Amino acid sequence: MKSRLLEQIRADLRSQLDRLSRAAMEAHAAATDPGSKAEGKYDTRSLEASYLAAGQARQVDDLVESVRIFETLVLPNFEMEDEIDSGALVKVDLNGETACFLLVPASGGSVISHEDMEITLLTPASGLYQKLLGMKVGQSLAAPRLRITEVS
Repeated sequence: MKSRLLEQIRADLRSQLDRLSRAAMEAHAAATDPGSKAEGKYDTRSLEASYLAAGQARQVDDLVESVRIFETLVLPNFEMEDEIDSGALVKVDLNGETACFLLVPASGGSVISHEDMEITLLTPASGLYQKLLGMKVGQSLAAPRLRITEVS
Protein backbone atom coordinates (compact mmCIF):
# COMPACT_ATOMS: atom_id res chain seq x y z
CA MET A 1 0.00 0.00 0.00
CA LYS A 2 2.79 2.44 0.84
CA SER A 3 4.35 2.10 -2.62
CA ARG A 4 1.02 3.07 -4.23
CA LEU A 5 0.67 5.91 -1.75
CA LEU A 6 4.17 7.15 -2.60
CA GLU A 7 3.38 7.02 -6.32
CA GLN A 8 0.24 9.05 -5.74
CA ILE A 9 2.15 11.63 -3.69
CA ARG A 10 4.78 11.88 -6.45
CA ALA A 11 2.09 12.30 -9.12
CA ASP A 12 0.27 14.95 -7.05
CA LEU A 13 3.50 16.86 -6.43
CA ARG A 14 4.42 16.76 -10.14
CA SER A 15 0.94 18.01 -11.05
CA GLN A 16 1.19 20.84 -8.50
CA LEU A 17 4.64 21.71 -9.84
CA ASP A 18 3.35 21.84 -13.40
CA ARG A 19 0.44 24.13 -12.46
CA LEU A 20 2.55 26.38 -10.26
CA SER A 21 5.34 26.61 -12.86
CA ARG A 22 2.86 27.81 -15.47
CA ALA A 23 1.38 30.33 -13.03
CA ALA A 24 4.87 31.58 -12.12
CA MET A 25 5.78 32.03 -15.78
CA GLU A 26 2.55 33.97 -16.36
CA ALA A 27 3.22 36.17 -13.32
CA HIS A 28 6.76 36.79 -14.54
CA ALA A 29 5.47 37.70 -17.99
CA ALA A 30 2.95 40.10 -16.44
CA ALA A 31 5.64 41.69 -14.27
CA THR A 32 7.96 42.29 -17.22
CA ASP A 33 5.33 43.21 -19.79
CA PRO A 34 5.76 46.78 -21.07
CA GLY A 35 2.00 47.22 -20.72
CA SER A 36 2.22 46.89 -16.95
CA LYS A 37 4.53 49.88 -16.64
CA ALA A 38 3.29 52.37 -14.06
CA GLU A 39 1.15 55.14 -15.52
CA GLY A 40 1.44 57.32 -12.45
CA LYS A 41 3.07 57.48 -9.06
CA TYR A 42 0.16 55.58 -7.44
CA ASP A 43 0.03 52.84 -10.06
CA THR A 44 1.61 49.77 -8.44
CA ARG A 45 0.57 47.07 -10.91
CA SER A 46 4.10 46.22 -12.01
CA LEU A 47 5.40 46.21 -8.43
CA GLU A 48 2.56 43.92 -7.31
CA ALA A 49 3.14 41.64 -10.31
CA SER A 50 6.86 41.40 -9.49
CA TYR A 51 6.09 40.48 -5.85
CA LEU A 52 3.67 37.81 -7.04
CA ALA A 53 6.22 36.45 -9.53
CA ALA A 54 8.95 36.33 -6.85
CA GLY A 55 6.67 34.54 -4.37
CA GLN A 56 5.58 31.99 -6.94
CA ALA A 57 9.19 31.39 -7.99
CA ARG A 58 10.03 30.57 -4.34
CA GLN A 59 7.07 28.17 -4.19
CA VAL A 60 8.27 26.48 -7.38
CA ASP A 61 11.74 26.05 -5.85
CA ASP A 62 10.23 24.51 -2.70
CA LEU A 63 8.07 22.17 -4.76
CA VAL A 64 11.03 21.12 -6.93
CA GLU A 65 12.86 20.17 -3.74
CA SER A 66 9.84 18.20 -2.48
CA VAL A 67 9.59 16.33 -5.78
CA ARG A 68 13.32 15.53 -5.60
CA ILE A 69 12.96 14.21 -2.04
CA PHE A 70 9.94 12.03 -2.84
CA GLU A 71 11.54 10.62 -6.00
CA THR A 72 14.08 8.77 -3.85
CA LEU A 73 12.05 8.33 -0.67
CA VAL A 74 11.45 4.78 0.55
CA LEU A 75 8.87 4.29 3.26
CA PRO A 76 9.69 1.48 5.71
CA ASN A 77 7.01 -0.94 6.86
CA PHE A 78 6.12 -0.90 10.52
CA GLU A 79 4.63 -3.66 12.63
CA MET A 80 1.81 -2.86 15.04
CA GLU A 81 4.14 -3.13 18.05
CA ASP A 82 6.84 -0.85 16.55
CA GLU A 83 7.45 2.68 17.76
CA ILE A 84 6.37 5.43 15.41
CA ASP A 85 9.23 6.89 13.39
CA SER A 86 9.79 8.67 10.09
CA GLY A 87 7.92 6.95 7.26
CA ALA A 88 5.13 5.62 9.48
CA LEU A 89 1.52 5.77 8.37
CA VAL A 90 -0.39 6.40 11.58
CA LYS A 91 -4.15 5.98 12.05
CA VAL A 92 -5.63 7.68 15.08
CA ASP A 93 -8.97 8.15 16.73
CA LEU A 94 -9.36 11.92 16.88
CA ASN A 95 -12.49 12.91 18.77
CA GLY A 96 -14.37 9.85 17.56
CA GLU A 97 -13.22 10.10 13.95
CA THR A 98 -10.40 8.30 12.18
CA ALA A 99 -7.54 10.47 10.95
CA CYS A 100 -4.41 9.34 9.10
CA PHE A 101 -0.97 10.91 9.17
CA LEU A 102 2.15 10.04 7.18
CA LEU A 103 5.45 11.14 8.71
CA VAL A 104 7.62 12.38 5.83
CA PRO A 105 10.55 14.77 5.29
CA ALA A 106 8.76 17.27 2.99
CA SER A 107 5.39 18.70 1.87
CA GLY A 108 3.98 18.98 5.36
CA GLY A 109 0.34 19.93 5.55
CA SER A 110 -0.51 18.40 2.18
CA VAL A 111 -3.56 16.15 2.22
CA ILE A 112 -3.65 13.11 -0.06
CA SER A 113 -6.82 11.17 -0.85
CA HIS A 114 -5.83 7.52 -1.10
CA GLU A 115 -8.04 4.44 -1.03
CA ASP A 116 -10.96 6.24 0.66
CA MET A 117 -8.63 7.80 3.23
CA GLU A 118 -7.55 11.39 3.71
CA ILE A 119 -3.88 11.30 4.70
CA THR A 120 -2.19 14.40 6.07
CA LEU A 121 1.56 14.63 5.51
CA LEU A 122 3.49 15.66 8.62
CA THR A 123 7.10 16.85 8.63
CA PRO A 124 9.58 17.17 11.50
CA ALA A 125 8.67 20.88 11.76
CA SER A 126 5.19 19.85 12.92
CA GLY A 127 4.51 19.66 16.62
CA LEU A 128 2.25 16.64 16.08
CA TYR A 129 5.06 14.82 14.20
CA GLN A 130 7.32 15.38 17.20
CA LYS A 131 4.65 14.19 19.66
CA LEU A 132 3.96 11.01 17.67
CA LEU A 133 7.63 9.94 17.45
CA GLY A 134 8.31 6.98 19.71
CA MET A 135 4.66 6.30 20.51
CA LYS A 136 2.95 2.94 19.97
CA VAL A 137 -0.49 1.64 19.09
CA GLY A 138 -2.89 2.12 22.00
CA GLN A 139 -1.14 5.16 23.43
CA SER A 140 -2.90 8.52 23.62
CA LEU A 141 -2.14 12.21 23.50
CA ALA A 142 -3.96 14.83 25.54
CA ALA A 143 -3.41 17.74 23.14
CA PRO A 144 -4.64 17.12 20.56
CA ARG A 145 -6.81 14.46 22.14
CA LEU A 146 -6.15 11.36 20.09
CA ARG A 147 -5.48 7.65 20.47
CA ILE A 148 -3.21 5.71 18.09
CA THR A 149 -5.12 2.83 16.55
CA GLU A 150 -2.78 1.56 13.83
CA VAL A 151 0.76 1.98 12.55
CA SER A 152 2.03 0.64 9.23
